[in-house]
Order: sequence, then structure tokens, then C-alpha cells
Amino acid sequence: MLIAYIISNLAAVILALCSWKWPLASRFLYALLFGWACWFNLLTSIHTPEVYLSYAEGALLPVYKTFITGYFAAHITLFVSFIAVSQGLIAISLLLKGILFKTGVIGATIFLVSIAPLGIGSAFPASLIMAAGMWLLLKNKNSRYLWQAPVQAAISPKIPERKLV
Repeated sequence: MLIAYIISNLAAVILALCSWKWPLASRFLYALLFGWACWFNLLTSIHTPEVYLSYAEGALLPVYKTFITGYFAAHITLFVSFIAVSQGLIAISLLLKGILFKTGVIGATIFLVSIAPLGIGSAFPASLIMAAGMWLLLKNKNSRYLWQAPVQAAISPKIPERKLV
């Protein structure tokens, strides 16, 4: 468990740094992460929903423990499926631009901050570090679709100027 915790926090730092230095790469990596989380959580909530009850053990706030062991426990698949679909929508939004991109980033930030009180279950403080990376993406000028940058670079590469003799 310690190795997974360290890897999660290291990945969060890398994602946040990428958001600052290479926002397009970061958008792609966050989209992959949220897409994978969508797939994983959807399958897990359907096949082995009881694993989500273990998050109550590491929860930092009593209200989270009470919720997980109470109402959530009776409706795990419903709650986690909703979260998974939301994660899928966030993944798609990170590929887009404009209001859809911004809405996805805001949704991702709210989600990441909201899971922080799960403590070790959310690899705390990894989710807060990733939320900071999302905030950097929101502050960055992301005025194009994610796929536009590589396509534009391939279509119109920068040609070095030649000096006339």
C-alpha cells in the first residue's frame, strides 16, 4: 500500500508540474487518468461494489465515515456509477475547448478536493496536488481542442528563416 501511495503522490506532482510547463501534455495525461478511472470504477462498482466500503477506514472526517457506512453502503453501485460517468465526461471535456473544457476542469477540481478527506483512500494529498494542476490548466490559455496542436504542428511546421546572400 505504501508503494502505491508514494507512486500516486509522485504522479500528482508530475501532473501538476506538467500543467505548469506543458499544459497540452497535462491535459492528455489527465484525460487518460479520468478515462481510466471511469472504466475502473464502473466495472468495480458493478462486479465488486463492497470494496468501496474500505474507504470509510481511512476517512479523515467523521461525516465521510458515517456517509460511507450508512446511505452509501446501501447504494454503492448507483453512487459510484454516477461518479464514473462524471469522470468519463471530465475526460472528454479535457479534449475540448471553451466552456466545455472549463466546465470539465472545474468539475475535476471539485471532485479532487471532495475526495481529499478520504485520506489514504485518495492518497492524500495527491488529490489536492492534482486539483492545483487543474487550476493551472484553467488559468492557462487553452483555446483549442487538444488534438489541434499536433495537427497544426504537422501541417505548418516552423521553417527556419534563410538569409539571402
